[in-house]
Amino acid sequence: MHQLANLLVASGVKRGDRVGVFLNRCLDTATAIYGIMNAGALYVPIDPNAPAERVEFLIQHCTIRCLISNDMQHKKLQKLQEKNILPEVLIGAKVEEHKRDYTWEEVAQMPKTNPNINTSERDLAYILFTSGSTGKPKGIMHSHYSGLSYAKLTANLYQLQADDVFGNHAPIFFDISTLGYFTAPYVGATTIIASDAHIMMPASLSNLIAQEKISVWYSVPLALIQMLQKGAINQRDWSSLRWLLYAGEPFPVKHLRALMQEVPQASVSNIYGPTETNQCTYYNLPAIPKSDEPISIGQVWRNTEMLILDENEEEVVEGEVGELLIRSATMMEGYWRDPERTKKSLYKVVQDSGLVRTFYRTGDLVREDAENQLQFLGRKDRQIKTRGFRVELDEVEVAIITHEAVNEAAVWATTAEDDTTIICAVATLHTNLSKADLIVYLKSKLPVYTIPQQLALVEDLPRTATGKIDRNRLKKISLSI
Repeated sequence: MHQLANLLVASGVKRGDRVGVFLNRCLDTATAIYGIMNAGALYVPIDPNAPAERVEFLIQHCTIRCLISNDMQHKKLQKLQEKNILPEVLIGAKVEEHKRDYTWEEVAQMPKTNPNINTSERDLAYILFTSGSTGKPKGIMHSHYSGLSYAKLTANLYQLQADDVFGNHAPIFFDISTLGYFTAPYVGATTIIASDAHIMMPASLSNLIAQEKISVWYSVPLALIQMLQKGAINQRDWSSLRWLLYAGEPFPVKHLRALMQEVPQASVSNIYGPTETNQCTYYNLPAIPKSDEPISIGQVWRNTEMLILDENEEEVVEGEVGELLIRSATMMEGYWRDPERTKKSLYKVVQDSGLVRTFYRTGDLVREDAENQLQFLGRKDRQIKTRGFRVELDEVEVAIITHEAVNEAAVWATTAEDDTTIICAVATLHTNLSKADLIVYLKSKLPVYTIPQQLALVEDLPRTATGKIDRNRLKKISLSI
């Protein structure tokens, strides 16, 4: 860590500079993250599997002058060099005709002393880029204070300790990875970074949990569902698991129930929070769910405040639906080089003292129930109007998933040739089911105006790099019933 930090400083990296991390899942990612922050800079994860256009955009948009990579990315680095986009300093790999590059062996020759950069807790630590509504990625800026607050809050909430072994399934450009990179070292625990090869094979991944005696697992539901169905969990020793944490998408309850039956000793927590807040609510399941009702996202954790506002930006009465706004120690500083988007995403409350409380607008619709638990009802922008009726697309999606033959489903709206809004859906199956039978089932669950006019049964759903369903790609699919 210190050796990399010293090389970065010697290479001209200054406090506040952005350093790109262009790495696959490997141990070098940990060295890169800690070395960059130790040098007073901030790390910008760049997915090596992203389209070249996106990689080039991030390098230029963040004015990245130093990139950390390895020889596995040599061909992609060479193409960046040919386009004259490769940053002036490259660490971890050598590229032809690039003058300032250093191997990891050269990094190891640097002094092991701390460069002692005077970094403030409010300085930026990292920028995570997610897809933006404009088509261009949006950079979410987090500070050292945000990252450390997350480590402290997760350590306290889940009583994490030094003898825990964390399974890190997520790539570093996904905020789920911060549990392994921030919280684990904070409590002195061990993190096992799952390799790309492990990720490709559910059986290999489930075997990794058994072999490494992982006690804390955190991932999107997809990874757990794949291990449940193809990972031979019943043949593995997962007795070391004490926490199963999931986030990113709702977990189909029938799959969650089956998983909890396989590992009854493990506690399960549904974690909610957009990348802008990392995590902000949690729901620790008290028992295996008996019904197929969606799992609550629970309540806000410590050092966090929430508001639920209606369309007129008035606080809703108890039990009413509204947009969730969050004020937390883990909240972002704003969007990189996008003050207008930052301004629109924030809601300010001026107190009598003149002090301002700033909340992040999540865009998610919730309702607080009689037990003060939050029920997630979908995106504010996922409510549509069709045939004169208001429809929650997430409600339709949940209804499809409840069918015993359905594995996963996705629902979206599109505009027909006559300019009317119609509902589209796709589903994956694990047993035989016809589209006609699925529609009959939905008619028993939903009002007729919410039944998808276009429906397809597919082998798999398109995914983002973080494992979530890629709804933007789905919208481009032509369907027919």
